Amino acid sequence: MNKQMKALLFQIGSTLFKYAKALNIKVIKPLGKTSFALVKKRTARIRSTHFWKKSKFWKRVFISLTALLILFISGFSIYVSTLDVSKLQSPLAQPTYIYDRYENKVSELSSSKIDPVPIEKVPKTMQQAIVATEDRRFYEHQGVDIWSIFRALVHDLRSGNFSEGGSTITQQLAKNMFLPTDKTLNRKLKEAAYAFKIELTLSKDQILEEYLNQIYFGEGRWGIQNAAQYYFGKNVQDLDLAESAMLAGLPKAPSLFNPVKDKEKALERRNVVLSLMKEQNYISEADYERAHSSPITLRKGVLDTLSGKFEPYVNYVLDEAISLYGFTEDQLLTGGLQIYTEMDPKVQQAAEDVYNDNQYFPQGKPDQIVQSGMAIIDQHNGGIRGLVGNREQSVFRAFDHATQLKRQPGSSIKPLAVYGPALEKGYTPNSLLYDGPLNINGYSPKDYDYQYRGQVTMENALQNSWNIPAVWLLNEVGLDSGMSFAQRAGLPLTTNDRTLSLALGGLTTGVSPLQMAQAYGAFANLGTMNKAYAIDKIASANGYVFAQAKSESVQVTDPQNAYTMTKLLENVVNNGTGKNAFLGRPTAGKTGSVELPHTQEFSGIAKGAKDVWFVGYTPELTAAIWMGYDKTDQNHYLTISGGSGPAVVFYEVLSRALKDTPVQEFMIPQGYQEPWDPSAFGIFGNKRDPGSNPNVPSLRDQPLNPGQKLNPKPKGKGKKGDK
Repeated sequence: MNKQMKALLFQIGSTLFKYAKALNIKVIKPLGKTSFALVKKRTARIRSTHFWKKSKFWKRVFISLTALLILFISGFSIYVSTLDVSKLQSPLAQPTYIYDRYENKVSELSSSKIDPVPIEKVPKTMQQAIVATEDRRFYEHQGVDIWSIFRALVHDLRSGNFSEGGSTITQQLAKNMFLPTDKTLNRKLKEAAYAFKIELTLSKDQILEEYLNQIYFGEGRWGIQNAAQYYFGKNVQDLDLAESAMLAGLPKAPSLFNPVKDKEKALERRNVVLSLMKEQNYISEADYERAHSSPITLRKGVLDTLSGKFEPYVNYVLDEAISLYGFTEDQLLTGGLQIYTEMDPKVQQAAEDVYNDNQYFPQGKPDQIVQSGMAIIDQHNGGIRGLVGNREQSVFRAFDHATQLKRQPGSSIKPLAVYGPALEKGYTPNSLLYDGPLNINGYSPKDYDYQYRGQVTMENALQNSWNIPAVWLLNEVGLDSGMSFAQRAGLPLTTNDRTLSLALGGLTTGVSPLQMAQAYGAFANLGTMNKAYAIDKIASANGYVFAQAKSESVQVTDPQNAYTMTKLLENVVNNGTGKNAFLGRPTAGKTGSVELPHTQEFSGIAKGAKDVWFVGYTPELTAAIWMGYDKTDQNHYLTISGGSGPAVVFYEVLSRALKDTPVQEFMIPQGYQEPWDPSAFGIFGNKRDPGSNPNVPSLRDQPLNPGQKLNPKPKGKGKKGDK
């Protein structure tokens, strides 16, 4: 036996062993050399009889194998007969409609993601292109193509894994309609059984019709009619050969061969399909040459359809319906539901327009763009007015950087974890904070300019996003106060976040833009945070209400402190790090930047950031923006701050969203006393306790010497400034 044959037998044995293990079949391990020799010795007499040369032996083998085969076929046939494929003959699913806050129908979801068409309307060239590409023996097999399975098995043996498909069109239809997407032997066996049952129930034309009406062609388009309309602006019956070939090439990898995003790759894939059609004698050489030489000409103008409209917001609506109300994706795509939301189409369109314009975002790298997410809420009720979770991506329910992201917020957390709690403790905008060399139990923060100012007011510390005063102040008011305030505002802090790095956004897990917008909404709404939500109610087509939103609010701080914080954050936008966000109307907000980790990988990089933020609000809306790379490394990092990129996006989106909206001032709480008024406060700006001597400041307010350390301990590695 040569080496290649031994290697093949070994691979087959290993494969069978893995399959048996997957099915929980006990397998006796191969004997070692010593044991094998012993067995060989003890079976010498039996082998000497040459039983395999006797016809009686082979008759018994034949009868046994035939009996086993009959048992297997009988059992398999009984199992196939129990399968229910009536779903394929059921009426097609009804679309779900999305409504905006004004109860206007603004988007459509369907799976009848499809606009179904009968096979008679599908051009022969379209049918042939799909068959040639996906299942060349479609008209010959009975649901399962043994030759394709054998070819896939050989590929598995050579590669050492079991990822090769070998699935027919019927099997793909069975998998899409009845089975999960996991790649296990059990699922493949069920897939084959369903394929046999489908072939027994439907004709080949019916199977192909179901398949063409169900598969995904990218860009949120399911079914051949929707794909034809979206890409070429025509009905399926009007497709020519080249267009049919391009569409037939999409199901294998809709994102990769998407002609909207990469026409060159789509052209290469189309020509592969044309080659397959010529090879299988579906088209002539002349047809091939004519179609091969034609360019891809996509639809021009706007497609007049609700399907796929406001996709970033709709994707989140699906997530909320599933996670909050328990609906399944299938119910949402096929149930004919009416989903009423808090979306404002003017706000959402403004956000999408800005996110589709690359000039407002840093230039990324060829292999990775700078990603971003933005959430916009109405702080008065928590309704999400607009949301964008991706740049340059149009994938159904893709990762959402506005809601699913978990990143450190940098200095944008300071109002929540430091200055908000400080106001509750009696500090005021004029309170003097320490700004000098600082070392607290080994934690030694630094300002971005590496300068010390001795003392600064709270107002100036926040305006310029200085770090040392923030850390010093958090230590003064207490970590418990900072943690409690941020948690009341809805930030998901853990016990691991109970460190002074909290003052600079050093969180263990991180936050999303939606969580930050929701938290800042408390300042914008005089201390009351309304939990953010997108869905107002979900009803049936005849009006039966399945789910209704319930408002949830938390009193984070009192109205006086909330309004004082708003005045402080207005100053940040008017005179500080947030100037690029100023809208020409009352605007408050805070920037945030997260520096690169202090690791060997980033050594030698003088200036760089991992994440940048801007969180801000007007009397009408609150918004949070994050920017960064999905994967930060020495070749992928930011060189901007929160006051540049995210603040500019805030300005662009909010200025468009609020265009033609009358200018309002921030609401002043009843009985509000101006904290900058020196007659009501001590000489260092701190609120007086009743009965205190107006001429004697508290010990807490005594000025510190510029070089004084609060806790002189060995210096730890400091964190640089964070604009």
